[in-house]
Amino acid sequence: MTHATGRHFLQIPGPTNVPDQVLRAMAAPVIDHRGPEFARMALELLQDVRAVFGTAEPVVIFPSSGTGAWEAALVNTLSPGDRVLAFETGHFATLWRDIATGLGLEVDFVPGDWRHGADPDTVRERLAADGARAIKAVCVVHNETSTGVTSRIAEIRRAMDEAGHPALLLVDTISSLGSIDYRHDEWGVDVTVAGSQKGLMLPPGLGFNAVSAKALRAAETAALPRSYFDWRPVLAANKAGFFPYTPATNLLYGLREALRMLREEGLPKVYARHARHAAATRAAVRGWGLEVLCADEREHSGSLTAVLVPEGHDADKVRALILDRFDMSLGTGLGRLAGRVFRIGHLGHFNDLTLAGTLAGVQMGLALAGVRVDPNGINAALDHLQSC
Repeated sequence: MTHATGRHFLQIPGPTNVPDQVLRAMAAPVIDHRGPEFARMALELLQDVRAVFGTAEPVVIFPSSGTGAWEAALVNTLSPGDRVLAFETGHFATLWRDIATGLGLEVDFVPGDWRHGADPDTVRERLAADGARAIKAVCVVHNETSTGVTSRIAEIRRAMDEAGHPALLLVDTISSLGSIDYRHDEWGVDVTVAGSQKGLMLPPGLGFNAVSAKALRAAETAALPRSYFDWRPVLAANKAGFFPYTPATNLLYGLREALRMLREEGLPKVYARHARHAAATRAAVRGWGLEVLCADEREHSGSLTAVLVPEGHDADKVRALILDRFDMSLGTGLGRLAGRVFRIGHLGHFNDLTLAGTLAGVQMGLALAGVRVDPNGINAALDHLQSC
């Protein structure tokens, strides 16, 4: 590898760059997690975290990855043999399906091309046809990290209502929370799944479930095995500002600072910033003469952009060259997209000059890899940044 100087460009779609002020907050001394100082912090934090989910309902925080939060959403609301409706929108939707199957659930998995989000019309049709009300939950990935496609959750909720179906709505926001407009309460979501390492600008290690009153009622009769991921002891202990096991204290310090930063900027401005950077990135990709993977203009991600490389080229070789020459990490293609796409993350602690540097590195790397691109492509992104 070429000798690297300066700061590494981490432009994968998560984990994202952790702001210095969050790192400093996490460097505070560990305190007694059974003491009054911790309880005061936790009570404040458990209240403040609700805003980023758009909810007045409880948010359960686990020391876990987003995968743990997926499992928690399922085991707290469902029973062995229950049917769930899910959509093949990408690699992570497929992994969520696998977890559900492993837990003994029956999954109606609607196939997809990985270029479109979950189809609200299909939701309506599948639920309307379920006269026996055998489907107990609809599972949707809001922003599919492997593809850069964002499903339209508000429309899916509307389709569920039009079908008059009582199924729960479970939504993965691991790569959208704090980056793309999301409204747990307004959109009638029952469990929102999230992780700490993307829009929340933290290292990996915290998993989240925002939980509706309907989901809490479902938890009273759910019969899947649960222990570590059981909401009930967590919510009971949270009332006094504690957890039923040792919490990730220093990650909670960092979360408090990250929430302060999001609040200071204002969530509407945060979402607008992400949308603007995403639009500038797409302008560069199209200016180069390349294709964005997402095929529906309504579903472009504000968090990342997946770029298709032309036939005859290997996206992973392009990524490896960019890492070697410019010390910049881009996201790999996952599953069926391996070697076909690279992913540009533009979420979290990010600004115009970071994007400009990222796109310059991508353009130089493509040219060095022998991918024919228009060298004026980056100007389309710069023009967008200057004009918007």
